[in-house]
Amino acid sequence: FPFFALPAELRLRILELLLTTPKTIDLDPSNGRTLLPALRLFLVSRRMHADASHVFYATNTFRIFAISGRFFHTKKQLLARLPAHYIAQMRCLELRLGPGFNKPPKGWVVDARLKLHAAANVRMLKVFVELDPASHPSFEAFRKETGGEAEQFFTVFSVGLLGCLFGELAHLRKVEFDAYPGISRSSPLMRALVEQTRVAGKEVAWGPVRGWDKIVDTDLGGMLQKLGIG
Repeated sequence: FPFFALPAELRLRILELLLTTPKTIDLDPSNGRTLLPALRLFLVSRRMHADASHVFYATNTFRIFAISGRFFHTKKQLLARLPAHYIAQMRCLELRLGPGFNKPPKGWVVDARLKLHAAANVRMLKVFVELDPASHPSFEAFRKETGGEAEQFFTVFSVGLLGCLFGELAHLRKVEFDAYPGISRSSPLMRALVEQTRVAGKEVAWGPVRGWDKIVDTDLGGMLQKLGIG
């Protein structure tokens, strides 16, 4: 049917339904099966390519550093593989922290290869913390073994990485923090990341997975005892 004869709002809605995915886009072996079929729209015509590529890159979230096993140690991240004009259409990026906490990949470096200078429309950075070796009980033996050096290194590394991103993303406004249930908002890593964000003058928001926007992250039992009602 004559797709371009439809009203612009309807065309946009159709493309959003076809091209928007709730999953963060990353270098992943499954992309050929999950993303490629929809991206064939890019090849229909120049006009379709212009409309479809804008919707795809403007509505999805893209991961800065790969975490999939096959690409975990790649020196050529997703953004480095994309033309700058696609990066210019992106609005949301994600930084995932935790994988390789004791030895981050050498490719996890914020430099010119990521083409972040082109990301003029990125307003949101999502930071997802998978683990914090400085606070979780399961890392107690590891902390004793390393004398605390590894946990401090990962916090310093993560905060440094975030600071470098702030330096490159000139138009960034908001940082949305999220984590797995075992991560406390008061953990050393989270406190350091949030502090870095506030010092940089960015808005702090809380993501849906951990539910920090719905709960009070504190010791409720202890508070009740102090109030004499526990």
